[in-house]
Amino acid sequence: MTWQIDASHSHVGFSVKHMMIATVRGTFNAYTGTLELDGTDLTKSKITGEIDVASIDTREAKRDEHLRSADFFDAENHPKIVFASKKIELVSGNEYKVTGDITIRGVTREIVLDAEYAGIHKDPWGGTRTGFTVTGSLNRKDFGLSWNAALETGGVLVGDKIKLELEVEAVQQVPAAV
Repeated sequence: MTWQIDASHSHVGFSVKHMMIATVRGTFNAYTGTLELDGTDLTKSKITGEIDVASIDTREAKRDEHLRSADFFDAENHPKIVFASKKIELVSGNEYKVTGDITIRGVTREIVLDAEYAGIHKDPWGGTRTGFTVTGSLNRKDFGLSWNAALETGGVLVGDKIKLELEVEAVQQVPAAV
């Protein structure tokens, strides 16, 4: 079964330490994704997604512009973050490990994400929906996002570890009648 991410009911977020004392959260507001789910065995499924880097939103316009610049994402030359699953493993119950390739700023690395499956439900409009809560982390320097500034009191302005937080709701695609 093919499912498309419903961006109006989903969330693609991240968080990072700022000045080693506070956590700054942000989102990407434009993204797409397709889930090819095996209804009897989710470990046989495939997941792909794309994020529009320019849609980054940390609630601070100057910071967002800096994040789009060549110091960080270089959105002009690398407008998309891309993910493609390679393996899905059942951990227990409705918990899974999703291994895939993520490409950021032209660099592709393997990542392992934790996913909690919320099941399949009919919506009030005759459609069928499914959902997942996905978490994970990556080191931004692995993708060439290495800009930083030293603090006078020691440490750095931006942490290296990025925590990923996604809430995914997807709508089952109904094949067109022949």
